[in-house]
Amino acid sequence: MTNAQMRKATIKDAPTVFALRREAILAQCAGHYPVRDLEIWTSGAMSDTFARRVGELFYVADVEGCTAGSGMIDLSTGKIDAVFVRPDCMRRGVGRTIVDHLERLALRAGLSHVHLEATLNAAPFYRALGFQDEGERLYESSLGVSLACLAMSKPLQGG
Repeated sequence: MTNAQMRKATIKDAPTVFALRREAILAQCAGHYPVRDLEIWTSGAMSDTFARRVGELFYVADVEGCTAGSGMIDLSTGKIDAVFVRPDCMRRGVGRTIVDHLERLALRAGLSHVHLEATLNAAPFYRALGFQDEGERLYESSLGVSLACLAMSKPLQGG
């Protein structure tokens, strides 16, 4: 288990989060999606819209002074999104720390459940955290690629 420290992201974290997202997708989604689709999904430069979203909605996990992962939650809908872990920090508890933090935020906001759309490779991770499958979906990237994913949800306990 890791000693990841969660903090609210700022717009200054956006370039790091953008690079981390690309690395995580290429490392973990290979073998689950066509290589060409992954290249399209991770292509291009960071947009101003992405940078603003990082500053508004994202949280980052820092390990030993480096950003090891990111994730976001929309507290108006309970949707968790953009949970990415740097490849050299995978399988060390960073992803679990991020999701646990986002769930605590949802509980504090009075939400009774959270939901997400998981890539095929990430579905077992989310199942291990108590998420349940709700059916297949098609993720439509703004870059023009469509990827199969699984809608998943989890009731929250505590308060």
